[in-house]
Amino acid sequence: MTERGRAAAFYGVGQPFRINEYPVPEPRPGAALVRITLANVCGSDLHVWRGELDPAKRGRALPIHQGHEGVSRIAALGEGVTTASDGQPLAVGDRVVFGYFFPCGRCRACLRGKEWCCPNRMHHRATPCDDWPHFKGTFGDYFYLYPNHIVFKVPDELPDELVAGVNCAMAQVTCGWDVARLEVGEQVVIQGAGGLGLYAIALARERGAGRIIVVDGVTERLDLAAAFGADELIDLRELPEPDRRIARVKELTDGWGADVVMELAGFPAVIDEGVRMVGSGGRYVEIGNISPGLTYQADPALWTIGNVAVLGNNHYSRQHLHDALDVLARTRDSYPYDRIVSHKFPLGEINEVMAAQDQGHITRASLVP
Repeated sequence: MTERGRAAAFYGVGQPFRINEYPVPEPRPGAALVRITLANVCGSDLHVWRGELDPAKRGRALPIHQGHEGVSRIAALGEGVTTASDGQPLAVGDRVVFGYFFPCGRCRACLRGKEWCCPNRMHHRATPCDDWPHFKGTFGDYFYLYPNHIVFKVPDELPDELVAGVNCAMAQVTCGWDVARLEVGEQVVIQGAGGLGLYAIALARERGAGRIIVVDGVTERLDLAAAFGADELIDLRELPEPDRRIARVKELTDGWGADVVMELAGFPAVIDEGVRMVGSGGRYVEIGNISPGLTYQADPALWTIGNVAVLGNNHYSRQHLHDALDVLARTRDSYPYDRIVSHKFPLGEINEVMAAQDQGHITRASLVP
């Protein structure tokens, strides 16, 4: 290929994104190239932008082609790539969702079926986007799928706006409920009603959860959580003290506490509160906090005395992405998935979009290349 494509490059905390142009790469054997049709701004993108997840402090090379959540079409296939991850024939032009990380398939974690634990899965972030193949994020025209990639074709009846959140938010919480081993009838608390929290409501309901309690403090998010079927809403503004929120959860769960609490807000300060919402023998699933160095004061005795399991979860397996896409297709008319992507903007407005979503009144913004 001789054409060039755009990529929104991140140069460091406090610096604006730059829209760079790079030559479009030919995929090597076992790889593929997709053209992005819609890319969402995820909460983790905001963590990077704010500096809570500073790539420089983590040893990542700058600049970084930012973004990871999105939907696309196959632009080119490398030698040997003829099918999607489920064996369906794959051709140029097919609409697909993909895993934005690349498990090696050979480490101890991968061999045990836990691809999301592969220590090598983010190897493409070790080099800057100025280096080939350049397109290592979704905020731009292309994304390069390295060998051992995860990719599935999208059913024609699902529009891009519904599918764009599947390869991060929806697949992530699918894995999270698996890690929690959520059982039918169990009562759950979801901390945070952003994109992940909304998908978590739908997936918990589809798995047969009992009462679903959602904690947030933004009107738009709470309204949308109710539309997704949350049974109870706890508004941070009405109950500003953690002790009152914990008491409310206990009241709603017959004095026991939740069977599973899932943290999707992304702030360490909410963890102690969330653990205290878990009933004896329950599970606390930590997904939202991905920023090393941000800490909170913990009381481990709460875990021990309450027999509480604290479970961290980051990324997912190809099965989880497949299952998330399947649930979305089956329940597209049961939940207001179309309201998760609340605004769409052209790629060139990325700096304004990050600032707007940071205020919390945009559930999830999408960038259109």
